[in-house]
Amino acid sequence: MDQAVVAVVLAAGKGTRMKSRRPKVLHEIAGKPLVSWSVDAVRAAGCSDVVVVVGHGADEVGAVLTRRHTGVRTAIQSEQRGTGHALLMALPALPEAGVVVVVCGDTPRITPVAIGALLQARGTAPMALWTTRLSEPRGYGRIVRDAAGAVSAIVEEKDASDAQRQLQEVNPGVYAFDIAFLRAQLPKLKNDNAAGELYLTDLVRLCTESGNEVASIDVDDGITLGINDRRQLADAEDWARAEIQGRLLLAGVTLRNRASICVEADVVCGEDVVLEAGVSLRGSTRLGRNVIVGQGAVLTDTLVGDDVVIHSYCVCDRAVVGPSAIVGPFARLRPEADVGEGAHVGNFVELKKTRLGKGSKANHLAYLGDADIGAGVNVGAGTITCNYDGIGKHKTVLRDGVFVGSNATLVAPLVVGKDAYIAAGSVVTDTVPDDAVAFGRARQVNKEGHARAVRDKNAIRVGNKTG
Repeated sequence: MDQAVVAVVLAAGKGTRMKSRRPKVLHEIAGKPLVSWSVDAVRAAGCSDVVVVVGHGADEVGAVLTRRHTGVRTAIQSEQRGTGHALLMALPALPEAGVVVVVCGDTPRITPVAIGALLQARGTAPMALWTTRLSEPRGYGRIVRDAAGAVSAIVEEKDASDAQRQLQEVNPGVYAFDIAFLRAQLPKLKNDNAAGELYLTDLVRLCTESGNEVASIDVDDGITLGINDRRQLADAEDWARAEIQGRLLLAGVTLRNRASICVEADVVCGEDVVLEAGVSLRGSTRLGRNVIVGQGAVLTDTLVGDDVVIHSYCVCDRAVVGPSAIVGPFARLRPEADVGEGAHVGNFVELKKTRLGKGSKANHLAYLGDADIGAGVNVGAGTITCNYDGIGKHKTVLRDGVFVGSNATLVAPLVVGKDAYIAAGSVVTDTVPDDAVAFGRARQVNKEGHARAVRDKNAIRVGNKTG
């Protein structure tokens, strides 16, 4: 492209038919807001700068854009006075010269390839637009062509004649403009129409009246579909799921019972990953090579290394799982859980803000919170770190090689030295030195022959209750 190309995404509308307090463009498809699909498409098409026109829920939309995208700017349309008015609000943010691509923020299926084709088709024309054909064009502006077949006008449905409503070629709302033309013509728009709005589509008439050509390309109607209600949102979710799964399959991922698997748009999987039935991968989850994720597991914003096995029904949220580790089944990794290389987290084990070192194991029924656990540590079944005192959280440190017996209670703040042992059933409250054995339980006492007396006493109690 010889000229700089920027983009404007129109995202100011309320979306009344969504029946929602949330701005329409923030409703998600495959975990990704509608507006982000549009932003990513124009960026992938080569647009160097993106301006999003926001209105309803402007602060909320702006916050999402800031969190998800770098360098995207916003322009405010405080009054919704039509698409032409929306672009007018973005005009001060555009460069003095170049080309601007204009798309809507509720059309997730637009593709960089089709945008690139539009820019190519524009040539030297002041403007270019997509057109498509619909068997049921209700709600769309109709494309009017002259005797030579060139686009001469776009008539919105409210203003169309009966004959014009029969036209099936429609305007999907994607344009490319020369910015100098836009600066000259956009302020000339008038609201003398049925809606009382400034129509962006009137630029077609202004272009042709000035003796210029309006370039156009016909695109498949599938990529032009917008989202106006929950049914269309659900249809788009099905489309996105199929697209994502197709990409994964081509990348060397095996999907068992693919209809039951949910993978969101920003997830990345390496080669030879296997996803069993019912798996859900959300947010920015990343899986390395040769990872197996068992049935029903849910991973959100989780980083998984190579050769990991995550067994069935694990829940991982903002966690890190190192290479060759084994997790689950029925394990829970809460935010800031960090499972080291070759470590094992077993059934009904929960980690929260805890590092489990290389080769360490917590295989059964344990809670490890706010802990730093070294390499080669064994955490016995039923062990818990008591990290909360009712006011604040405290840290437990287990140095390399520590062995923790079953049902130990580790009361933080606590440091257990290298290669130390914690006896089963102990309550440990004080620092344990290196190579020490800590007993934190009462001494066992055996009363020989006393069991018969206990049984006789219990028999009398039962008799009294039934007599």
